[in-house]
Amino acid sequence: MKVYVFGEESEKTLLMFQCTAEPWWVFKNSAEALSKDFRVFLFISDGHDELGTDFVSIEKNVEQAVSYLHRNGIRYLDMVYGISMGGASVMYMLAHHLMPVKKAVIDAGITPYPYPKWLCRIIALKDFLMLKTAFRSLKIMKLAMPPERWTPKGEDPEEHYRKIFDFGKNHYSDKTIYNVFWSANNYPMPETVPASDTEMEYWYGQEEKAARKSDLAYAKKAFPQIIIKEFKGLEHAELVMMFPERFHQEIMRFWNER
Repeated sequence: MKVYVFGEESEKTLLMFQCTAEPWWVFKNSAEALSKDFRVFLFISDGHDELGTDFVSIEKNVEQAVSYLHRNGIRYLDMVYGISMGGASVMYMLAHHLMPVKKAVIDAGITPYPYPKWLCRIIALKDFLMLKTAFRSLKIMKLAMPPERWTPKGEDPEEHYRKIFDFGKNHYSDKTIYNVFWSANNYPMPETVPASDTEMEYWYGQEEKAARKSDLAYAKKAFPQIIIKEFKGLEHAELVMMFPERFHQEIMRFWNER
């Protein structure tokens, strides 16, 4: 794992969990925007950290993050944010009361499947093969995520995509890819999540609404206090990756609400 810290002079603390199969720098602009108001710990998971590690599980991901914070004297978080796999990490962390958190944003967080394990293995294998295919060809990657939509403002599309493609091709091991898909869909949660006073929002993009249907239902059942927020016209992870200033504004809106 790697942890990048932004806004070290700020008193308020925010832990930020990344999503699957993205390098750390795609979250840098949003982390820097948040650093105007928070000390941001951008947590980069095993298998994504350029250190030759392999992703093992959501449980280990959260354990590493909490251990890092404890080693650095952080015993309480003002806010935690996680996108997709990172949202799963937030839910696991909160459900097991691993650290007190005032407010939490679960952005398109993945929840455990209710299916038999043999079927979950098949789904994980399908997802594994899809991602392997995406990093086999830059052309396929561009078809899946059109550069005109997924290039951050001010960046050159060819340079941006080549950098992400090279990172994905050279850094994600087969073990990491399979374990990410298996664990994010099968991490252990209590049958009944203990109550907490953490204020929570579940975010998702309007264009991924169908894909998030079961995740939304699970999140509302597990955390009855959770508030659902839909972002019109956006896809999965688009807010945090493409619109850092708007992302910052939404985080602050939630922070300032009582």
